[in-house]
Amino acid sequence: MGILTSNNLTSTHTIPLTSILTEEQREQLCASLGNVKLSLLYKASVHGYKASAFHQRCDRQGPTLLVAYNRSGYIFGGYTSVDYAQSGQYITDKDTFIFSFQGKIPVCIKINRGHYVRLDDAGVPSFGQQLYFCYKNQPVVYSLGGNAFSINTALMYGKDPQLSECEVYKIIRTEEKPWRNVLWTAERKDELMEMIRNHKPVVASVSRVRILMIGPVGAGKSSFFNSINSIFMSRITSKAMSGSAATSLTTQFRTYPVVDHHEGKLLPFVLCDTMGLEEQSGAGLDIEDISSILQGHVPDRYKFNPTTPFQPDEQKSSRPASLQEKIHCVVYVIDATKISLMSDKLQEKLASIRRKVNSLGISQIVLMTKVDEACPLVEEDLQSLYVSSYIKTKVQEVSSRLGVPVSCVLPVKNYSQELELNSDVLLLSALQQMLNFADDYLDDADQMEDNIYI
Repeated sequence: MGILTSNNLTSTHTIPLTSILTEEQREQLCASLGNVKLSLLYKASVHGYKASAFHQRCDRQGPTLLVAYNRSGYIFGGYTSVDYAQSGQYITDKDTFIFSFQGKIPVCIKINRGHYVRLDDAGVPSFGQQLYFCYKNQPVVYSLGGNAFSINTALMYGKDPQLSECEVYKIIRTEEKPWRNVLWTAERKDELMEMIRNHKPVVASVSRVRILMIGPVGAGKSSFFNSINSIFMSRITSKAMSGSAATSLTTQFRTYPVVDHHEGKLLPFVLCDTMGLEEQSGAGLDIEDISSILQGHVPDRYKFNPTTPFQPDEQKSSRPASLQEKIHCVVYVIDATKISLMSDKLQEKLASIRRKVNSLGISQIVLMTKVDEACPLVEEDLQSLYVSSYIKTKVQEVSSRLGVPVSCVLPVKNYSQELELNSDVLLLSALQQMLNFADDYLDDADQMEDNIYI
């Protein structure tokens, strides 16, 4: 439990205020807001549940975070970046979100587009004119309905609208050193593109590195290929089907070579796209299919059948695939906004795949996509990616859940609408690392083949 001090606005004395949040809960909330500290402004049990007391403590304090508690043990609330001022105006704030702790993790829900966050009047704090705290100056939360936020109040605070406490914190921005160093410059982009153009696999018999993309439905596998293709075509492309459907838009095994528009020749890698993983058995990509792909048996455009694994014809299966046909690097594509919601079944499926990939000695990397959707700080400025403590916690969570080193988890932002220099540097850096990891595998595989023939 943290102790915070706050100036009493009605006297010259300083009142010590005790925050109910644990240190872990405070860190989780701070991480979701970027690099910030919390300073307790208002505590309803001390200052009263009246709207006038709230405004006396919280008006013109900049961004604030409201945290409410009920006797059933729920912790929930909301954030607004626009300060309270009793201006009488309707307030828009795209950074506003509401949250509730589900276990140890605060699940945040952003405001839907086209909705006001509140009427900035003398009333009680509210979010989306949908969720009212200290309603009618009582220790109560009240849901008016509406669709500013897509919420389930039963998940948010159970069936207990009675508040045991309501706290409001001032958000104080802090500066932190980057936890990874990136050069966000046009020169660095050009340097990476040249390195990729000139890359030669370490084994002469392999003309192009084969990189396999694996991940849950909608994580961004196909979008990554489209993004890389867009960079080298100097325009937005959508050669691979991508979107946000509930089931996989990719139904075939596809091998995508990339042409360098600048020089008009194929680049030294092939991105291999697969059907999305689903948690149910008999749905999505089958682990046996992945094994066949890794070993180079599955042809381009093979259509997956979730109920029947791939069966190579006898003539081809009787001979091992050449090193050129095999997969040289596996990339797991994970949505940063859904890491904490990953089911045990899906996590076990990924673990099974990792065990198979490990047994074949193939290099592995994780692409953590949609970082801009996961963190408001990064959405505002992608260059803040590596100073975002929230993104850092997500990288660590992915590392823990998938059992890969933190250094092998690469946060990226795929293209959705337009080419951006900052996205280019991240995407190209990730691709360069894949090529390096593939070379490590090829070097080992080539030595093993040499040893077989000695």
